[in-house]
Amino acid sequence: MLLVRYFAGARAAAGVPEEKVEAATLGDLVGAITTGRPRLTAVLTACSFLVDGVAWRDRDAPLPATATVDVLPPFAGG
Repeated sequence: MLLVRYFAGARAAAGVPEEKVEAATLGDLVGAITTGRPRLTAVLTACSFLVDGVAWRDRDAPLPATATVDVLPPFAGG
């Protein structure tokens, strides 16, 4: 079971700060968390994903079974 943590605009679109999800790949995870959430689907197009603190771009690579996945929308800072 993966722990998915949402930040900033992704948190607002998801409606929860975090949730547990069963998924084998990042692609599976995105499919699972966007079901019935059109706002989150739109936000995720610009998001980055960290898996246990490491940037993860390959949506087909297997995820560690108990990973923490952070969903990070773009943000400005200075």
